[in-house]
Amino acid sequence: MGRLRKIARRTFLIGTAAVAGGVAFGVWQARRTLPNPLQPEGDAVTLNPYIIIDQSGTTIIAPRAEMGQGIMTTLAALVAEELDVNFDSINVIHGPAAQAYYNGTIMGLSLPFKDYAVTDFQDNVRNTLGVVGKMMGLQVTGGSTSTVDAYEKMRMAGATARETLKLAAADRLGVAMDQLRTEGEQVIGADGTTISYTDLAAAAVTIEPPQDVTLRPASEWKLLGQSLPRVDMVGKATGTAEFGADVRLPGMKFATLRMNPKRAGMISYDASAAENMTGVEQIVDLGDGIAVIASNTWLAMQAAEAVEIEWENASYPPTTKALRKSVDQAFDTSANSTMRNDGDVDIAIEGGTEITAEYHVPWLAHSTMEPMNSTALYTNDSLEIWSGTQAPTLARDKCAAAVGLDSDQVTVHTTYLGGGFGRRAEFDFSVLAARVAQAMPGVPIKTTWSREEDMRHDFYRPAASARFRGVVQNGEAVVLDGKIAAPSVTQAAMQRVAGFAPPGPDKGHVEGAFDQPYGIPNFRIAGHLADVDVPIGFWRSVGNSFNGFFFDSFIDELAHAAGRDPLEFRHDLIAREHAPSAALLDEVAEMSGWTGATPDGVGRGVGFTYSFGTPVAQVIEVVDENGLIRIQKAWIACDVGTALDRSIIEAQMISGLIYGLSAAVMGEITFADGEAQQYNYPDYDALRIHTAPQVDVRILENNAHMGGVGEPATPPSMPALANAIFDLTGVRARELPLNKQFDFLL
Repeated sequence: MGRLRKIARRTFLIGTAAVAGGVAFGVWQARRTLPNPLQPEGDAVTLNPYIIIDQSGTTIIAPRAEMGQGIMTTLAALVAEELDVNFDSINVIHGPAAQAYYNGTIMGLSLPFKDYAVTDFQDNVRNTLGVVGKMMGLQVTGGSTSTVDAYEKMRMAGATARETLKLAAADRLGVAMDQLRTEGEQVIGADGTTISYTDLAAAAVTIEPPQDVTLRPASEWKLLGQSLPRVDMVGKATGTAEFGADVRLPGMKFATLRMNPKRAGMISYDASAAENMTGVEQIVDLGDGIAVIASNTWLAMQAAEAVEIEWENASYPPTTKALRKSVDQAFDTSANSTMRNDGDVDIAIEGGTEITAEYHVPWLAHSTMEPMNSTALYTNDSLEIWSGTQAPTLARDKCAAAVGLDSDQVTVHTTYLGGGFGRRAEFDFSVLAARVAQAMPGVPIKTTWSREEDMRHDFYRPAASARFRGVVQNGEAVVLDGKIAAPSVTQAAMQRVAGFAPPGPDKGHVEGAFDQPYGIPNFRIAGHLADVDVPIGFWRSVGNSFNGFFFDSFIDELAHAAGRDPLEFRHDLIAREHAPSAALLDEVAEMSGWTGATPDGVGRGVGFTYSFGTPVAQVIEVVDENGLIRIQKAWIACDVGTALDRSIIEAQMISGLIYGLSAAVMGEITFADGEAQQYNYPDYDALRIHTAPQVDVRILENNAHMGGVGEPATPPSMPALANAIFDLTGVRARELPLNKQFDFLL
C-alpha cells in the first residue's frame, strides 16, 4: 500500500469477537486480541484495523491483493454496508503486512472434506483451523477465499465502528443509544440533529467498543448484493493506478536478473563486457545467477545478456518425454491418498460395459501480464519493499531473513498486481529484489524481470496423468475407479515456505475428482505423488485444473458408453448427492437451449466441476469454419451461495473460463536440455478477443455456504471444450493442449 498519512500514533484494539480475534482454542496465543497495525497521524484516527477517519472522510483497508478480480471493491463494501458511509466517497487502500489481516479460511482448504457435503461439525473444524492462520499471520490472497474469510470479519469491523461512533454521539448529546441512527457518514438523533463521523472519531477512539454487535440481515442491505462501481477502475483507466512496475522513487536505480534456465546453480561467469557498458553500475552474484544494476531497465537487460555464464545442469529429467515418464512412474508406487472409496470398485457387474481411458496434461506457466518485479530500499537497519504480492507477511519475513534483518525492520508496500493466478503468492521476486538492493545500501532499486526470465523461471502448474476405469449398466454409471499421478504442489510450496513437506494424504492432489457430487455406488479416487524436481506452485484452481479435465472428460465418456445424453447423465447422478448442483445443470441447459442434438458443423459439450465451495456448470459450442474449429459460445451457471457483487462474479466467471480455454487450446511448457522452451507470448499464447466465445453467465444462490469465485470457472472449461469437440468431430481428446490434435481458428 502507499504510505499512510503520518500523524500521531493512536491504536484502537478490537475485541476477539469483533474483528481481529479467532475461535476459542484453549491457549492465550490463539485467543489474544491482535494489535491494530495502522499508524495514522495528525487528526486522523483508526477505529480498527480496517477503518481510518480523518477530516477528508473514511478510508477502508482492503487486506487482500487487488490483481484484477475486484476484491478491493467487495471488501470495502462489506465494511461500508455496516458503517453507513457513502460508497462513492470512500478511499480504499491495501493493508500493510500485519498479523491482524490473517486469512482464517485458507488453511481449511487442506482438510479432506467434500465441500458439497460439509457437515456443521466439519465446518466448525475448518473454522477452528483458522486459528492456525491467525497464529501464523497468513495474510494471503488465494484459494478463492477472500470474500468467504472477510464476510463476517469485515462486516463486524464496520458494525463495531458504527456502534462506537453512536456511543460517542450519545455521550455528546446526552441521549440513549436507541434514539440514534446512522446514515451517510453521520449519526442522526431523534430530533434530526446530525453529527458527522469526522467530528466524532476522536472521541470514539477513547471508547471501549461494544462486544455484542448484531450484523444486518441481507434484507436490509443497501450495497451488498448490488453491482457496485469498481474502486480500482478509474485509476486503471487513467493510468494513475500504481502497479509494481510503476513505482518511482527519488534517486532510483534499475536492475534485472539472469538466472539459471535449468533451475540449478552457476559454475562461473565473466561480466567484463557488461561492466564496461556505460551506465552499468554493478554486477551482483546471486549464486544461481546474476543481477545487473544500471541507470535504466533496458540497459540492465542488455548488460545481463552480455554476461558469459556457465550453468549447472538440472536435477530433473532434461526433456518433456523423460519428465512425463517420471510422472507416469508414480502409478507404480503406493497411493498417497484414497479420499473417496465408496462401495467396491472391483465388484463384478453382470451385463455391464467397462471402459478405460488415460489422460495427460502438460506443465503450464502463470503468464501474468505484468512480469515479476519489486522495488527495494535497503539500509543497514531497515528494508522497504514495494511489491505486487499476494502474501505480504510471507514476503516481509522472507525478505528479512534474506538480508539479515528482523521482520519488524521490514516494511512492505503492496501495489496493484498485474495478474497473479497464484504466481505472486511466491516470495522469490521480492526476496531477489531485496538482495539486489542490499548490494547498494541507501539507494532504491527496482528489479524487473524480462519476460523471458519470468516465463522460464515460473513455478509451473505440474504435468499430470490419470488412468480411469468405469462400468455402465442399464444406462447408469455403477463403477468409477480413478488414479491420478503428478508432483505435489502442496508439498513443493510448503517446502519453500516452511522448510518441510506436510505428511499424510494430499487433498490438493486429488481435488476436483474425489470431491465431486456424483452418486456412483462404487467410486474410488487414488492419488499417486510423482517425485520430480521441476519447480511448481499454485496455479489458478490448482489440482482442480487438471482433475477437472480428467474427471469430467471421463464422465462424458461414460455417458456416451451408456448411450445417454451427457447433460442428463450428469444430472441424474448429481441429483442423488447435491440438489443445488443438479439445479445448475438445469439452468445451463435452459440458458443454452440444450437439446442433446446438434446440426452438422456444430458441436456442444457440457462440463461440471465443484471447487472452492462453488459448483459451476458450463456448455461450450464450437463450429467448423472451413476446416478450422471456432469456439463460438459459452454458457456458465454458478452457485455462490450468497452473491455479494454480481458484476464482479460475472467477470470472474468469464475470466476463469478464458484462462482455462487458453490452457486447453494452446497452453504448454516443454523442456529440452533441462530448460523451458517457451520464452514469451509468441511461444505461450492465449485466446484473443476475436477468438474468444460470446459468454452468458447466470448466478444462483441455492448453495448452503458461500463459495469463492476467482477460480471455479477454470476447471470445467477444459473438459467442456474437449467434449464439444468430440460432439463436432467424433474424436475424443484425452491430452492437452488440444491444438496438437485439432486445428483452431486463432
